[in-house]
Amino acid sequence: MIKVFVGDKPMILTNQVEQEINFKNYLLDTVNLVKVIRKLNTSSLKEARLIHKNPEKLLKKFLKKLPNVIAGGGKVYNAKGDILFIYRNDKWDLPKGKAERYESIEETAIREVTEETGVSGLVITKPLDTTYHIFKRHGRYKIKITHWFEMKTDFTGDLNGQEEEGITKVEWLNNEEAQEALGNSYANIRRLV
Repeated sequence: MIKVFVGDKPMILTNQVEQEINFKNYLLDTVNLVKVIRKLNTSSLKEARLIHKNPEKLLKKFLKKLPNVIAGGGKVYNAKGDILFIYRNDKWDLPKGKAERYESIEETAIREVTEETGVSGLVITKPLDTTYHIFKRHGRYKIKITHWFEMKTDFTGDLNGQEEEGITKVEWLNNEEAQEALGNSYANIRRLV
């Protein structure tokens, strides 16, 4: 089962048909994805389930429905075990951004974390889950596929939010502060942290 978020509401890709309770089933092959997105955004519907009989083909078929944007990001720890957060669009988030041509996804993740926060000396320690969410840009819906990596750094310098990306704060948050911040974050980020 794969979750693709529209805001904080999931579209669940599955091969299981279940009785509808606070969600609606749609056949992946024939679904009008834009109508489902609008319904999730404007109704009390809690989630949508996109059904396909072959679980191995679910994600591939879904990703063909809308343009894809590939991104990389980091869950970064400092020497004290604090996690690096950014504040953008009135929500706490983790640093991430769009891949550039001829760049590996690991290079993307490190570059974006550095650009968005000013933190350097990043070392990837392991890959994390890939997340999916739908957003609207220039009147068109797109699927952002974000490849996440756990990183560490000994950086102790000043944190500098990338203003042109709308980042108003960058902070190292301890476990308690991170849990509080997640109350004002995105579903994908809560799943990672």
